[in-house]
Formats: sequence, C-alpha cells, structure tokens
Amino acid sequence: MNEPVRILSDLHLGHKISRISQVSALRPLIAGAGTVIFNGDTWQELAAPFRQRARQMLDELQWLCAEEAADAIFLPGNHDPSWPGQGWIELANGRIVISHGDSLLFDGSPWKREILGNREKILEIWRQFPDAAHDPAQRHELARLIARELCSVEHSAGRHLIQRAWDAAFPPTRALHMLASWLHHGRHGAEFLKNYFPQAEVLVTGHFHQRGCWQHRRKLIINTGTFMDPGRAQWVEWQKGLLSRGNIIEGPQACALGETLDLWRIG
Repeated sequence: MNEPVRILSDLHLGHKISRISQVSALRPLIAGAGTVIFNGDTWQELAAPFRQRARQMLDELQWLCAEEAADAIFLPGNHDPSWPGQGWIELANGRIVISHGDSLLFDGSPWKREILGNREKILEIWRQFPDAAHDPAQRHELARLIARELCSVEHSAGRHLIQRAWDAAFPPTRALHMLASWLHHGRHGAEFLKNYFPQAEVLVTGHFHQRGCWQHRRKLIINTGTFMDPGRAQWVEWQKGLLSRGNIIEGPQACALGETLDLWRIG
C-alpha cells in the first residue's frame, strides 16, 4: 500500500445535510496521499431520495483520486454496505485496524428508528452467522446484512440544527442510544479488538459521528468524525511507522488538513 495512507470517513456524499456540496472541495484532503482509505458511509447507496446524486458525486470522487494519483480504497459502512472485500484493513503488520464501526455494536446502529423495537429481527440475523462472535469476516457480513435489512426509510427533515436536534430526540430512546454509544465508544472499540484482532493496538473508526480518541485497556480508539452536522471531521494518516491525526478545516470552496493534534509511533 502506497504511503502516506490517509483515512477519512462519513462523507455521506449526496445527503442533503452533508456539508460536502462539491467534490472538488476534497482535493486538498487527497493531494499528496499515496493511498486514501474511505472508511464507510462515503455515499448514500441505500437512500433512494439521494442515490442518483450520491452516485454522481462518488464517480467524481473516484476521478479526483485518479487525478491526484492516490489509490482509493472504499470500506463498507451502514449507508454503503455493498463495497466488495472483507470490510476492514490492517496496517503495520496488524497493529492498526481500520473498520467503519457498525460492527462494534450488537445491532449496528441502535439509535435508528428501524432498529428500535426490532430486536427479534436482529436476533434472526445473528442466527445466520453462528461464528460472528469470534470471526471478523462473519461479523462484518452480519453488519452489512443489518444495514440492508433495516436501512433508513425516513430521512432528516431539514438542515437546521434545531430540526436535527428534534429528529435526534424523538423518540427519546433514540437520543439515549446515541449518548450511550458516544460515552462508551472507547470501551466498545477495545472489546472489538480483543474479540477479533487481539494483536492490534489501534482501531480507527467512523460511524458514531464523534471525532476524537480514547485509551481503553491499552488500546487506542480513534474516530474520524463526519462531514454531516452537527459532527465535525478529522483526518488520520499512517507513514513511516508514525500514526497522526488532526482536524479538517472546512471552507465553502475547499477543505484543508488542519494541524497535527497527536502523533504516535506504532511498532
């Protein structure tokens, strides 16, 4: 894999509340990278109202990566589960694992209305993957099936923060599940590594729309956030044995890689 390896997630191309209105704005985030890993929810594959525009933007993104001579790797997320491949990537001889994040939770996205109250459907899907509790390939396939079988049938009513807050707060259990996933993200990530990648030291995820990093049981969990309000996005990069992360500075015409916040030597 060509270095530097840059990791982005949760672009949500085509969604009406994604802050990416022009794919060209992403060029500075891709320029200079040898490989860009798009860690899930890159485009709105399952959302019929956004799919056509999202597909056009995805094509533009692939062309942009080619123009910048950056290899593009797309991992599946719960909004775009059909990407081929195993669903995760390992770097640094397995010390770093990159996975979207819906495989961390039993039901993928417990805050979704389509999942709330559908526990029997979730259990039915789990029964189809008898080795998913310890086999990462089955665990990721299970997450893809949950995403397809229980995809969103309703979408946010508007772009304004008040509308977004109301959407998140109703029903009340939806907001509670969101808060719980944020509070326990580090623990869930460490347990995921223990179960599926015990040799790994670092997990890089998206999915939860909560940028940041956490240390739990000697594991480092990094979340690159999102380009969808109210979350904010970060970049992660791997080069020459060093893992770094920083905020993404978003502008109306172009995004930029912000200053490095953290730097770790892995291995």
